[in-house]
Amino acid sequence: MLPECQLFGTLGCHLCEVAEALLMPFVEHGLLVELVDIADDELQVERYGLRIPVLRRCDSGAELNWPFDAEQVVAFLR
Repeated sequence: MLPECQLFGTLGCHLCEVAEALLMPFVEHGLLVELVDIADDELQVERYGLRIPVLRRCDSGAELNWPFDAEQVVAFLR
């Protein structure tokens, strides 16, 4: 079973759009990804502003910073 994840980013972020596209095949195979826009949360901007997009596992809190590819996502989800 795939863990639930969050993708931290913001609207208008080209790299965030690339990350979303990279994750789509995983979503089509059952991965649940909540898109979290950091723009309205000062703490999230401070934490993630220079690192977005960031993929975070909800179960463990582990984070995968950009840049990442499909192989890295597979390893991250194991």
